[in-house]
Amino acid sequence: MSRIGKHPIAVPANVTVTIENNFVTVKGPKGELSRQISKDMKLTMEDGVITVERPSDDKEHRSMHGLSRTLINNMVVGVTEGFSKTLEITGVGYRAAKQGNNINFTLGFSHPVIKEPPAGITFEVPAPNKIVVSGADKEKVGAVAAEIRTLRPPEPYKGKGIHYEGERIRRKIGKAGAKGKK
Repeated sequence: MSRIGKHPIAVPANVTVTIENNFVTVKGPKGELSRQISKDMKLTMEDGVITVERPSDDKEHRSMHGLSRTLINNMVVGVTEGFSKTLEITGVGYRAAKQGNNINFTLGFSHPVIKEPPAGITFEVPAPNKIVVSGADKEKVGAVAAEIRTLRPPEPYKGKGIHYEGERIRRKIGKAGAKGKK
């Protein structure tokens, strides 16, 4: 039995879940999410609790069991609490500023880089070197945060660039120079 898949999903009172032919739609205070779950999985909802069951112990069914449960749980958590990722900018002159819904980045290029949020995603800039990407869909929040990070990934010598909060950047020493030569 899948350790994750066997856990039931508790649905809060302010969230409505509809399941039709394994197409799950979740509505809550932060929005609405819908997703097609594997046709092999059996989804049942009773008394505000969703359970996911698999038909057999085949390798494919075992792998889809935990995944299906996690996807539905992320949808329920997303429409109630939401998800967010924080990015930090390191480097002299590197900064971000909010312009309406967009973010204007100054990253050492000859031009400013402007990033527009996709539908369902919001940007916050609490400080010039900090960006918070938030939304209801965990997958989309992570994808947008990764897209922003690729604008200027952290380099290993000085650590300049955009990185996730708490991310450890592997540093390199650099050139040793001409110490022993005469």
